[in-house]
Amino acid sequence: MRTQRSFVRCGVLAATIALVSGSVSAQNRGGGPPGRIGGPPGAPPSPKVAALADLTGTWVSLITEDWRYRMFTPPKGDYTSVPLNGAGRKVAEAWDPAKDEAAGEQCRAYGAAGIMRLPTRLRISWQDDTTLKIEADAGTQTRLLHFGPSHENHENGQDWQGLSTASWEYPRAIIAGRGAAGPPSGGALQVVTTRMRPGYLRRNGVPYSANAVMTEYFVRLDVPGGDSLLVVTAEIVDPEYLATPYWTSTQFKRQTDAAGWNTTPCAAR
Repeated sequence: MRTQRSFVRCGVLAATIALVSGSVSAQNRGGGPPGRIGGPPGAPPSPKVAALADLTGTWVSLITEDWRYRMFTPPKGDYTSVPLNGAGRKVAEAWDPAKDEAAGEQCRAYGAAGIMRLPTRLRISWQDDTTLKIEADAGTQTRLLHFGPSHENHENGQDWQGLSTASWEYPRAIIAGRGAAGPPSGGALQVVTTRMRPGYLRRNGVPYSANAVMTEYFVRLDVPGGDSLLVVTAEIVDPEYLATPYWTSTQFKRQTDAAGWNTTPCAAR
């Protein structure tokens, strides 16, 4: 029942994102279609210039749901609301944090499929014109989101944050009714992450495998009162450990400064 409610909640969130995508117009840097934003005709702008929303800055996680799973390490074998299959349950029930520490695997819960759900702060910036960088103070982790073909340092295997390919997504349902006027303001950042080192969806050993694929949508919402929220909706597909896709929605609030930023090492429990 809880899993069903989670799917319903994420469905409602997806509908909300579609309805409010225009609210990010204050951050919009690319009101026209690709290829018409800056530069000579036919020369597409860089992803940084074409950004549909400004995601940069320091963001703090708002933990208003799944509190006991995110603020604390749940008991061993507690995988409520995660659609584990038989193999996944077997791994979760065999979790041994001491064994993870001995093997140097204490960062298993800090990989790409788990880090955004931890109580953490994010520092988002452009590393260059085609790479968005997300630093998390929990576990001192860094995710690089590559626009277009990518590669460096990923040819030799997998790492905790995997290989993330990003693209700006226009609200196409709205575009369909605008004809030659071009796309409206607003949109989302889509990120597809693969090649992740096996890790945990929760700190108590709920697993995802090396074959997992995570698709995320990052949407900035500017709300009354001057605050800005970052909503990250994620779908994790893992045929090795999950019976169905696993959906989450995670919220962050933008800070006006870097107060509270405190990098900490990975911890196995």
